[in-house]
Amino acid sequence: MATAFGRVFRRSHLGTEADRATFRTLHEASLAGPPLREGLTEASAERSIRHLRSLLGAPAVALVDTERVLAWDGLGAHHGDQVAALARGTESTRIAGHAELACHLVSCPVQQVILSPLVVDELLVGHLVVGTPYPTAGLVRATDEVAAWVSGQLALAELDASRRRLVEAEVRALRAQISPHFIYNSLGAIASFVRTDPERARDLLLEFADFTRYSFRRHGEFTTLAEELRSIEQYLLLEQARYGERLRVVLRIAPEVLPVQIPFLSLQPLVENAVKHGLEGRAEGGTITVVASDLDRECEITIEDDGAGADPDEVRRALAGASESVGLANVDERLRHTFGDEYGLAVETAVGAGTRVILRVPKYAERLLT
Repeated sequence: MATAFGRVFRRSHLGTEADRATFRTLHEASLAGPPLREGLTEASAERSIRHLRSLLGAPAVALVDTERVLAWDGLGAHHGDQVAALARGTESTRIAGHAELACHLVSCPVQQVILSPLVVDELLVGHLVVGTPYPTAGLVRATDEVAAWVSGQLALAELDASRRRLVEAEVRALRAQISPHFIYNSLGAIASFVRTDPERARDLLLEFADFTRYSFRRHGEFTTLAEELRSIEQYLLLEQARYGERLRVVLRIAPEVLPVQIPFLSLQPLVENAVKHGLEGRAEGGTITVVASDLDRECEITIEDDGAGADPDEVRRALAGASESVGLANVDERLRHTFGDEYGLAVETAVGAGTRVILRVPKYAERLLT
């Protein structure tokens, strides 16, 4: 029995020839896929074309957009302009023969080309072109299959681009929510200190400049918890200049979580909601408490006010995007999209009992690195 097992473990080959062929195909596809998921560009075509030719085992393979050849691998590259012209008039798979290529090099292996369209969302975006001495039915079929797979990768690229545009639109919506009244009131509060306390007026003006610069910055989908908390601190300092002792602030932040990456403007709208809905209209004011805790592999952040609270049904409608306030739904959606559905917002509230918003984020988020 031991000898039999020994023979099994001493095998050096990877299964049957069919197994090895399958492995090689999957390996080449895994190498070609990531560049294509960046979209159909010259750079992505150059990085993927060698692997596509390996998949098809042809003398030449090219990727063409609607105007030109983006990348060519193999022999016969002098046919590039002819292939680009042929592709412009082709909307379905076709074979272009020797007469259309007009090649006078006897030794050229590209006597004919197979042009298979690349389609994304029913829109023709380019072609996969295979050059060969003579096309077989099997090669034509394989070209179509690989073209369909390439189209799928390009569709994923477009989906990712659409998601990025959606996130950018959501951030713009949050920026638009920054109330003009807050800006006017902040500047009014700063102006009130110009004569009575010019040093404080100067400090508040610098805080206001930093806050607006951060809120309206144009780069980066993500930020660190430290940067977001700094923006929150500036916002609360400006609100304290307006409310005075009516607004009390408690910050308890574990230093270990400061480098954690979070979506840009994911905490600031929650603090603004706490001030606006929790404290405005209350003569006695209230307290805003922000806590960031280290939970081993996760960071938990709570934003709590002891203000008026809200009807839980109204909060559920807000999270579903069925109210005029887009802040809660926007942040909840971006957290779920970034980290997964288990990382959405949790809201604890009742009329007259204040509101606590809880969110968790992974301390080491692989999705932010890909």
